[in-house]
Amino acid sequence: MAAGLLLLVCAGAVLFSAGAQDPYDELADNYKMGVDLALEQLNSHTGVHHHFHFLRSLEKSDIESGFGVRYLYHHFYLKPTTCPKGTTELNTQRCPFRNDRPLMDCAVCYKTADDRIESSPKPYVHCIQKPRLTKV
Repeated sequence: MAAGLLLLVCAGAVLFSAGAQDPYDELADNYKMGVDLALEQLNSHTGVHHHFHFLRSLEKSDIESGFGVRYLYHHFYLKPTTCPKGTTELNTQRCPFRNDRPLMDCAVCYKTADDRIESSPKPYVHCIQKPRLTKV
């Protein structure tokens, strides 16, 4: 009886984890553009040595001003993975998250027109390493 229950619980856990979807895939396309912009900027810095992947959104704002123009703000976390910097792999199964490095706390603010980021005003992208918590 106990073995059957354990098998049922394990099978449920496997099915649940197999059905888990990547948080990046759940974002609307307008917000994905901002995450991609932040990742592009991070990858261009020589001081950044890790491959990052979208973890979760903290805050989002979308103001539609008409004629297909939108102003977007997105505050989110990026988490380093075990893959080397420059990896194009988006699958978190192949590039699992690292737990020994701090998160990257990012905020982006940009204007879109016809579902494309406009160059004017210049998009604002700011990412900073989230401080590690220490025990007192």
